[in-house]
Amino acid sequence: MTRVAAIDCGTNSIRLLVADCDPATGELVDLDRRMTIVRLGQGVDRTGRLAPEALERTFAACREYAAVVKEHGAERLRFVATSASRDAENRDEFVRGVLDILGVEPEVITGDQEAEFSFTGATKELTGSDHLARPYLVVDIGGGSTEFVVGDDHVRAARSVDVGCVRMTERHLVQDGAVSDPPTDGQIAAMRADIEAALDLAEESVPLREARTLVGLAGSVTTVSAIAQELPEYDSEAIHHSRVSHARVREITEWLLRSTHAERAAVPSMHPGRVDVIGAGALVLLTIMERIGAEEVVVSEHDILDGIAWSLA
Repeated sequence: MTRVAAIDCGTNSIRLLVADCDPATGELVDLDRRMTIVRLGQGVDRTGRLAPEALERTFAACREYAAVVKEHGAERLRFVATSASRDAENRDEFVRGVLDILGVEPEVITGDQEAEFSFTGATKELTGSDHLARPYLVVDIGGGSTEFVVGDDHVRAARSVDVGCVRMTERHLVQDGAVSDPPTDGQIAAMRADIEAALDLAEESVPLREARTLVGLAGSVTTVSAIAQELPEYDSEAIHHSRVSHARVREITEWLLRSTHAERAAVPSMHPGRVDVIGAGALVLLTIMERIGAEEVVVSEHDILDGIAWSLA
């Protein structure tokens, strides 16, 4: 067993996994898995820069994670940064801060690399599963981008496009500095058109419709599963490998886009940091399911973070 620590810093959240990995058996045992909403991508779509307050929230989470990594005695640490820090003019400031706190330089990876990690993390346990048809389409709906990966045991094609729950919310649902509560039909239509255009882009290089099993990753998808199951609180075990039908995803998405901030915040499984962006994230998922004709989505709690951990093992 190799004890490793993986950090995934996205547009909306930063996550840590400390785990023992055994490459010989394919076993990964969690020691600590946690997530903090830092909204690193706040305003990046509009300004092209990481906001000072977003950087400070992220650095505070890094200081907490550094203590956890030290406590567990991880032998190797890898910090991967995705969409927001890839796009920002002042990303050097972000890199220096992470290096000072954690002693490793964040790897600002490409969308294709992000997709590879996501596929490995999501499907390593599914490989050899008789009841799930291949090829898989792994969809990782993040804050700033969505990754599409088609593969069997290995990746066949991958593409990252710039639609995510934070980016879509900021681009289409913010009016006079506040998120519409609830959004108008026009705002929803504009957001859907943006998502459809991104799917057209993805289909130029990834055969989305060849997939036989849709595997959905990240907070928007796992939250939809939690709502579908009417969980009294967020429960990773209940969510991992759950299945949500197309009809149920449509029903939940329509409710999220009709609801007020207070109604969404009252959902017991809803993380406070997702309340304003979950409607956009759910619409991305629904639009994908409609595009490929998926009857259900298999929800995975294992994703890019697990892929990063395996890369260290």
